[in-house]
Amino acid sequence: MIDRSSSDEILVEAMKNGDPVSFDILFNRYWQTLYTTAYTISRDNEASSGIVHDIFLNLWLKREKLQIGSFKGYITASARYHVYRYMRTVKRNMLEYRDVLDDDNSISVNDGELLIRQQELQRKVERHLEGLPKRCKEIFTLSRRDELSNDEIAKRLAISKRTVENQLTNALHHLRLSLKDISWFLILVALGRYF
Repeated sequence: MIDRSSSDEILVEAMKNGDPVSFDILFNRYWQTLYTTAYTISRDNEASSGIVHDIFLNLWLKREKLQIGSFKGYITASARYHVYRYMRTVKRNMLEYRDVLDDDNSISVNDGELLIRQQELQRKVERHLEGLPKRCKEIFTLSRRDELSNDEIAKRLAISKRTVENQLTNALHHLRLSLKDISWFLILVALGRYF
């Protein structure tokens, strides 16, 4: 019988056969370790959390094809790989701007254009959020807009923290796929620069 004391090998085999309990045990056993590994390299809370959720999402989606000798070694290496790939992507997408500075060393920004672009982006995100199930959208909204922690959301909605984490993973995956065509625009928004 599968329980928290089961070895990684037994849990991985059960997970490969579609057992969600074994997946949950592996998730709870290694989430913090992977997050710490990712954060130590990236120094980015949100990116580290997203990377860990992506790793576990991929594990579950590709569970039937996995050939893993040491589960801990596999996911630790996977975390490092994903962080380095993330950092390369961020570095590659960083745009360098050279602006003419005014005498007071400030850069003039068209506030009206900035507001319009932010509103346009917000509408696009809202449209894509409508494609999420009601509970998933609610959890995402509480997390990202209301800035509640996973524990706070779980208490407020009377659900487990694990359910919150799964729903956030699903929402982020959906948004990544839906918004990939405007990722260049998001980088410009993050930088506060426009062409």
